[in-house]
Amino acid sequence: MVKGQNVALASLSENAGSVMVGLGWSSPTGEGDADVSVLLLNADGKVRSDADFYFYNNLVAADGSVQLLGKVPTEDGEEDRISFDLTAVPADVDRIVVAASRYRGARFGELDDVRVTLADGSGESLLRFAIDDADSVSAIIFGELYRRGEEWKFRAVGQGYASGLAGLATDFGVDIDDADAEEPLTVPDEAAAAEGGAGDGAVAAGGGAVEGAVVAGQGVAPATAPVAPEAPAGPVPQPVLEAVPAPRRPVDEPAAAKGAARPRTAKKKVTLPRKAAKTLAENDSWKQARLFPVSALKSDRDREMRATSVLLSVMAQVPEFGRRLTAAFGAPAGRMETFTEVSLPHGDTPRRPDGVIRVERAGKLWTALVETKTNGNALKADQVQAYMDIAARRGYEAVITLSNDVALEGSPLVDVKIDKRRKHKVALWHLSWAEVAHQAQMLIRHEGVGNGAHAWLLHELLHYLQHENSGCHGFQNMGPAWVPVRNGIDDETLCQGDPRALEVVESWERLVRQVCLRLGGELGQKVLPVQRSRRGTDPQARRSQSADQLCADGRLQAELRIEGTPGVLALTADLRTGKLRTSIEIPAPEQGYPLSWAKRLVRQLAEAPADLHVETLVDGETGGPRGTLERLRPEPGDLLPKDSGVRITGFRLSLLKGMGSGRGSAETGFIRSVDDAVQRFYTSVVVHLDRSAPRRAAVKETVG
Repeated sequence: MVKGQNVALASLSENAGSVMVGLGWSSPTGEGDADVSVLLLNADGKVRSDADFYFYNNLVAADGSVQLLGKVPTEDGEEDRISFDLTAVPADVDRIVVAASRYRGARFGELDDVRVTLADGSGESLLRFAIDDADSVSAIIFGELYRRGEEWKFRAVGQGYASGLAGLATDFGVDIDDADAEEPLTVPDEAAAAEGGAGDGAVAAGGGAVEGAVVAGQGVAPATAPVAPEAPAGPVPQPVLEAVPAPRRPVDEPAAAKGAARPRTAKKKVTLPRKAAKTLAENDSWKQARLFPVSALKSDRDREMRATSVLLSVMAQVPEFGRRLTAAFGAPAGRMETFTEVSLPHGDTPRRPDGVIRVERAGKLWTALVETKTNGNALKADQVQAYMDIAARRGYEAVITLSNDVALEGSPLVDVKIDKRRKHKVALWHLSWAEVAHQAQMLIRHEGVGNGAHAWLLHELLHYLQHENSGCHGFQNMGPAWVPVRNGIDDETLCQGDPRALEVVESWERLVRQVCLRLGGELGQKVLPVQRSRRGTDPQARRSQSADQLCADGRLQAELRIEGTPGVLALTADLRTGKLRTSIEIPAPEQGYPLSWAKRLVRQLAEAPADLHVETLVDGETGGPRGTLERLRPEPGDLLPKDSGVRITGFRLSLLKGMGSGRGSAETGFIRSVDDAVQRFYTSVVVHLDRSAPRRAAVKETVG
């Protein structure tokens, strides 16, 4: 589409009652980000109330018409997705505005490929609108959905606001109050405060979407705010994963100034305490009773049946969790029921999918068939094809596959044939067990759920998924091509174009996505793989390029962007040397003297490993001084170039680790070594860095 063009959704799809809008962009440095927002407007072009303003702290409409789903990886980076159930939009809402805003002085002109896409309820892409004149604005209206009679239409807008989200929201009638500083947040529950729990009115820290502004009436909880039900009596079981330490600030430095306030709500949420309660067991041999036992699981079939039943039952009982897993698949917000071992007719032999998910909303039903695999077993194309055919005949909306594998953009796990003559379309979606565990951990450890019983149910689910006997461990095998490719690199017989190299690159990409899920679940922050725009947008072409690079230099490379860190975490697996390198580049401060920068950096890394490599980045092709942290601690000045005229652009911190040789995730396996390397680098290095360090788009990209 072009700016100003409009189109009727019914002319694009027969399944346009619910649509998925995606807002996307890419960044030359891989660090650019923005917050999405939605405004529901009446015939006068104004919001009916401030509740019609949806943003990161007000994600879901009570009627299910709007749901902000957050970021998902795509073939060219990532995009923010928003689900709209147009059949549930109130009759007095005439127009829906979809916008995004940057914060802390950032502008959209610093981003590339700013675009909006729209897909129907089956996931089929309907349109794309690229905004190529973003320039210096900090907020943009990407597009709008509006009524014309009984139908909905979409208009490509692309209008910028130099005044940011505050100016945009004010124009549409949202009440904005200026606030020089955030009001103090209170946690009435002393135990929650002591344990670091969410508590009443707790808000995640981060940058501001509206600089110096909060939505009126949304800053503090009202005196009559409802109180969530108490957790079950007795000690609450604790998650297995340890909390990652908070960033450490040198004692001789002042605290960083707080970021501008962002719009926030004060909904009461329940999270599990970060510290384990004292056990009442007499000794370690006493095992805690579990809601979902795993000791009786003997076969793959037992594991599949148990895992499906456990997951679907928790989804039905914990609405926040069920919605989180199904919203991205086009499911409406409504009453959910789940079933297992349902028999459905299919020719001469009935088929029994592992599960069925059914959601009822305003008398309409949304149904998905579920096919589950555990223990690394592969999905079978004939099974999935049969379920797609059954769903099409019975008018079901989706088939969801669930396994340890990770789906890649443009590379389906199962190839199925779609009969184009059928009017009813069925969407095929995939979930990995790693994604399920990630979403459960985000809710119970960081974002909170409605009550303590729901938190306990999610914790029991997470314990089940993490148990070695459940078979739900995520991506665990680099595939049959791993050993031949490593051998070919060692003896220099691996040639470009070898299909086995492409298989290894795809496995590497799956592993990186899983590493992002695991680390993000522990931190409660967004961790996403970075795709540089210069490498192209076609996923298959990008993987082929990476496969050729693997054949040429024997290296697998990836970059991770962790929300709140001053740079991108680079990961390199050198198959020639058997070493893993994790590194991060920190831009040089805008003010001060180079010697002060070096001393400050060494102080920040007081608790980092002694074998950490520190390199000074300078203008030009030649590298700057470098050395281990052990050698630099007594003499930080050794980081300065001898030529005082050379401009320092930043510092690179790197750790080397031995690489596992096995293709699996055993203690000596490659997958386990990558997980451990990223975890160690973040907890021992990145967490100690100053997160408020300024970012420079001009810093030269270097990996490994």
